[in-house]
Amino acid sequence: MPTDCKNCPLRRKDIFLDMSEDEVAFTRKFKTGELRIGAGAQILLEGSNSPQLFTALSGQGLRYKTLPNGRRQVLNFVFPGAFLGLQAGVMKEMQHSVEATTEMVLCVFERRDFYQIFRNHPERAFDLTWLAASEEHFLGEALASVGQLPAVERMAWAILSLYEHADALGLLKNGAVPMPYRQQDLADALGLSLVHTNKTLARLRDRQLASWTEGWLKVHDIDALRQITGMDAESARAPRPLL
Repeated sequence: MPTDCKNCPLRRKDIFLDMSEDEVAFTRKFKTGELRIGAGAQILLEGSNSPQLFTALSGQGLRYKTLPNGRRQVLNFVFPGAFLGLQAGVMKEMQHSVEATTEMVLCVFERRDFYQIFRNHPERAFDLTWLAASEEHFLGEALASVGQLPAVERMAWAILSLYEHADALGLLKNGAVPMPYRQQDLADALGLSLVHTNKTLARLRDRQLASWTEGWLKVHDIDALRQITGMDAESARAPRPLL
C-alpha cells in the first residue's frame, strides 16, 4: 500500500521544511505511486528521457557519470528525501545516472505533470529551484575539496558530510550510520586512488576519529573532524524542501 503523503515519515524529520495543507494536497495529487527496487538497480540512466521523476522515500543510492574511458565518476550520494530526475524534467534527458545501493522505495511522479508546479504552485517551484541550487552548491564544495584539500582533509569532509546528513535523517543506530557504498565509490567521489583511500581511512581510524566497517560509518570524535574540515556544525541540518 503506497504511503499517504499526509503520513509521510520523512515529514517528521527536522531536516525537512514544514509543508502547508495545500502543498501536501498537491503532492498527493502529483504522486502516482511507489516503486520498490533492489540494490544495484538503475533508477535513471544518463542520456535517457525518463517519463517519471522520483523522491527517495527510503534506502540509499548514488549519482554518477560515465566517462569516455568507461570509468565511473561518482557525483554524490543519495539519501531519503532526495528528488531524482530533475535534469530530465528540465533538460529532456539525464546528464548522469542514478543507482540504488540498497533496497529503495521511491515515490513516483509523472514528468508530464511537472510544469503544473510552475503554473499553479509557485512555492513548490521555488522548492525545486532551491533543490537544484543546493545540488550545485554541494558539487561546488566537492570540487573545491577535491582540487584543494589534502587527502585526509578530503576524507574528513566526506565522512562528516555523509555522517551528519544520515544522522539528521534519523539513521543513526548504536553510534553509527549506514554507509552502503564501496571504497571505490568514495575514491571516485574524492578523486583519490583506491589504495590512497584505503590508507587515508586507516589513518582516520588509527587517530580514533572515524571508522567504516561492514557498511556502517562511526564517527568517534566529531569535533576533531569539524576542526580538520572547518565545517559548520549546522550545515548538514539546514532545513530543506521535501517533494
